Amino acid sequence: MPDLGQYVVEVLSAYGVALLLLAALVIASVWRARRVAQQLTEVEARRSGKGTP
Repeated sequence: MPDLGQYVVEVLSAYGVALLLLAALVIASVWRARRVAQQLTEVEARRSGKGTP
């Protein structure tokens, strides 16, 4: 690890915040993708059920 000198706290905290934000974005994206996939499955099930007499 490079010597960060007097800015070690600022640099490491910036890395930490960036990693937390990236993790939050990934988690939110996966959560939304699952929710949208579930809604799509429900819509397709309703649509296929209505088409049969």
